[in-house]
Amino acid sequence: MNFKIFAELIELKAKTASVFPFLLGLGYSLYHYHSANPIPLIIYFVAMFFFNCFVDIWDNYNDYHKAVDTADYQKNTNIIGRENIAMWLIKMLLAFFFFTSLLLGLIVAMMTGWTVFWLGLICYFVGVFYAAGPRPLSSLPVGEFLSGITMGFLIFLICVYINAHASFVWNSITIMDAFLIALPNSLLIANLMLANNTCDLDEDEKNYRFTIVHYIGKKAALKWWITSIFISFIAVVAAVLLKLLPVVMLIILFIIPLILKFSKPYLNEQVKKKTFISSVKILMVFQLTQVILLFISLLF
Repeated sequence: MNFKIFAELIELKAKTASVFPFLLGLGYSLYHYHSANPIPLIIYFVAMFFFNCFVDIWDNYNDYHKAVDTADYQKNTNIIGRENIAMWLIKMLLAFFFFTSLLLGLIVAMMTGWTVFWLGLICYFVGVFYAAGPRPLSSLPVGEFLSGITMGFLIFLICVYINAHASFVWNSITIMDAFLIALPNSLLIANLMLANNTCDLDEDEKNYRFTIVHYIGKKAALKWWITSIFISFIAVVAAVLLKLLPVVMLIILFIIPLILKFSKPYLNEQVKKKTFISSVKILMVFQLTQVILLFISLLF
C-alpha cells in the first residue's frame, strides 16, 4: 500500500474537520481561561487523530462487507475492493489505531481527570457504531447530528477541559458558552455529512442506508444545508456580543460572499465528484478563518 492509497483509506483530506475544533479549543482556552496544558494536550491530539483514522478505516471496512451492490460499489467504488487491499492489513491498522488511541486517552484521563475518559467514551461509542452493527448510525437519520456533536463540540470541549481543568467549572452556563463557540463547527461538520448523503442518496438507498435525506428529501436537505451556514455566522456574532469571543472575530463576516460563491455549485447540482467539494471548502475556509482570528486576538 502506497501513501496515496493509505491517505484515501484514512480520508486524510477530511482530517481538518477534527483538527480545527481542537485548535479552536486551544485558542478559546488561552483567550477565556488564560490556560494551556501542553503535554496532555499533545497526547490528546495524537489520540484524537489516531481514533479518527480508525473510524474512517472502520467505515470503509464495514461498507465493503455490507455492500449489497457487490458488482459495482464493492469492487469499483469502495477503496478496499478497488485497490485490493489485504484484509489482514486492514485489521492490523484497525487494531493499531484503536488500541493506541485508547491507551493515550487513558493516559490523558489520568493526568487531567476522568471527565476526559467519559467524554471520550461517547466519542468512541459513536465512532465504533457509526459504521458497525446491523443498523449503523451512519445509515440512520442521526448520522449528521452525531458527527457534528462529537467532532464539532466534544473534541472542542475536551480540549478546553484539558487546558483549564484546574479552574473549569461544570455548570449549565459553562456548557452553553462552550456549545455556542463550537456551534459553527458542529453545524458545518454535520453539513459535510449531509452533503455527502445528499449526493449519495440513490446509492445509499440501493444499499439500504436510509439517512435523513431519505426521509426529508433533497429539497429540504438543501434548505437546511444553507440555513446551517447562516446560523454559523450568527453564532459567532452572538458569542462576540456575549463577550465570549473578541471583537476581532467579527471580521469573519467578510468571508460571507466567498462562502456563498462556494455554495452555488452544490445548490445547483448535487454530484459527489463535482460539487461535494463545495461543502469541504466552506468548512475549511470558515474553520481556518475562525482559528486564525482567535489566535490573532491573543497577540493584543
